[in-house]
Amino acid sequence: MKKFIAMVLVSVFLVACSSNDSINLDNDDYLIFGHFYGFCIGESCIETFKLTNNKLYEDSIDNYASEPFDFEVLNNEKFEQVKDLIDAFPTKLLKEKEAILGCPDCADGGGIFIEYSKNGVVKRWKIDQMKYNVPEYLHAFMDAVNGKIALINK
Repeated sequence: MKKFIAMVLVSVFLVACSSNDSINLDNDDYLIFGHFYGFCIGESCIETFKLTNNKLYEDSIDNYASEPFDFEVLNNEKFEQVKDLIDAFPTKLLKEKEAILGCPDCADGGGIFIEYSKNGVVKRWKIDQMKYNVPEYLHAFMDAVNGKIALINK
């Protein structure tokens, strides 16, 4: 009986203390992520991808200003490699008042583009690649985005 009570208390504690600091992709929700470098030559200078709950797309336009997009579906293997990126998304970013964090690509260091759509509400950010110019809570997410882009491009 003591084990049962202990398990119940631990379960209640975990549920009470668990954070709702995660987002997910349902139905028409999506996460667009990419990077851009102004003084760069080659196809990898601007990479933009769209992640939904069941597909991954790549933008074929590669426009430095981010839009317009022309997304083409990638194979399921690529989707499987990056589908967990949404788990790295910091919910604190949703509360940011600024859409530009740091000075993306000002010092030729590049930038990260993020767009998140939930239930038709779209939020966009441009994030400096230089970590010392952006809040620390973004660092792990920046690493995840850059890592997934590198993985897709293998």
